[in-house]
Amino acid sequence: MDFFRRTLLAGVGSSLAMPILPSFANSFAYDLKAQRIAENSYVIVGETEFFTMKNGGNIVNIAFISTKDGVVVIDTGPSRRYGIALKKLIKETTGQDVIRVYNTHFHPDHFLGNQVFGAEKIAALPKTIAGLKTTGEGFSDNLYRLLGDWMRATEVTIPEIEVTFSSEKFGAHRFEMLPMSGHTDADLAILDHHTGVLYTGDLCFLDRAATTPHANLSKWYDSLKELKKIPHKIVFPGHGPADPTDRSIEQTESYLRWLEAELIASVKSGKDMIEAAKMPIPKEFQSIKVIHDEIERSVAHLYPNLEEKLLPFVGQGNK
Repeated sequence: MDFFRRTLLAGVGSSLAMPILPSFANSFAYDLKAQRIAENSYVIVGETEFFTMKNGGNIVNIAFISTKDGVVVIDTGPSRRYGIALKKLIKETTGQDVIRVYNTHFHPDHFLGNQVFGAEKIAALPKTIAGLKTTGEGFSDNLYRLLGDWMRATEVTIPEIEVTFSSEKFGAHRFEMLPMSGHTDADLAILDHHTGVLYTGDLCFLDRAATTPHANLSKWYDSLKELKKIPHKIVFPGHGPADPTDRSIEQTESYLRWLEAELIASVKSGKDMIEAAKMPIPKEFQSIKVIHDEIERSVAHLYPNLEEKLLPFVGQGNK
């Protein structure tokens, strides 16, 4: 744990320990607003941008569902401060307490609000839990560096419940667990059979370029194919607006297939990573947010493996 993070956890506020932060972050208050997308079902739609000091990491989609037994939450946000704001909004909106939290995968914007809800209430896939144990602290440290005092007192909280069951029922809502992979090695989609809302986590993006730091594109395509087959009324993606038309599934697949094809063509033509990142963007994707930056990141994530796979090795004994 680095010095800056230790000072925030300890609550040290002297000018020697804390950097001078921009004035827009003085209150460090998340202005979270709930949108109703189905019966007793609410979502918070994050900004379609990168982590910044201005947004405090509020770039993720969160959902909460009010049942007669209590509230079910899907993902918890990027920080303890966010988790506190989320818990307050849930209470103001529903008047109920949280009884279950699901983490869809191990990326930091989805789980660093966990500590506010308690590990004993939080469920995730076994591989997600394993990933949090090995990478959680590193993710947390990175966000401390990026977001400063937005992260004050945030600590990694590992879910205590492994999702090895097929469904859970709370009140009239039966939540079907849909273990998948592709965005990471463990991606949990959830179908609420009562409302028909399909919560996909970061398997789906809408009007925001998909992130690929832990992607397996072949498995991701398989997961998107499975999501299409599941009867549902509305998709709530990990980033972007609620989607009643399945455009998030189609757009995510189209974007990833285009990206992969461009990268393969660049490798085969002998381009280096800098050249590959300058690929022209088709008209259908030009309005997608942060696409230029995500293409550069995806080249860094995916290009070395493609080069290894596609370029012949010329070594001793080869002619």
